Amino acid sequence: MNRMKDTGIAAARGTGRTRLLLGLAGTGLVATLAAMVATTLAAALARAVGADFEIPDGGEAIPLAGFAVVTGFFSVVGTGIAVALLRWSARPAERFVWTAGSLTAISLVPPFVSGANAATVAALVGLHLVPATVMIQTLTRSLRARAG
Repeated sequence: MNRMKDTGIAAARGTGRTRLLLGLAGTGLVATLAAMVATTLAAALARAVGADFEIPDGGEAIPLAGFAVVTGFFSVVGTGIAVALLRWSARPAERFVWTAGSLTAISLVPPFVSGANAATVAALVGLHLVPATVMIQTLTRSLRARAG
């Protein structure tokens, strides 16, 4: 009889943990959509005020949809990192801030070495910070609430 109780408790704990992980993933998905919209709108605004988003190597301008796709991809990756840290880290929020902050810093290098004009470089740097701000703030807050 005790064995059944123990199994039931373990199953309930597993379900609770799964619910936490799925909840974080859902929060990450909503934040991803918000980051995609915010970044695309910011890119449209930057284009309207003079950033041409032309990268000299290929000679083509980055399309607005490209900003949404890349933002979505890396935001999903960030959400995956947050979920993994919630699952396997004793301090997921702190580890996430360090990891995401480091990856964001690294992502700021390519605009400077792209050879694009100053307006495009400035816009690209800003466009890296828009989704980073949305995702890092949202996921960190969610990790703290779920880990505590």
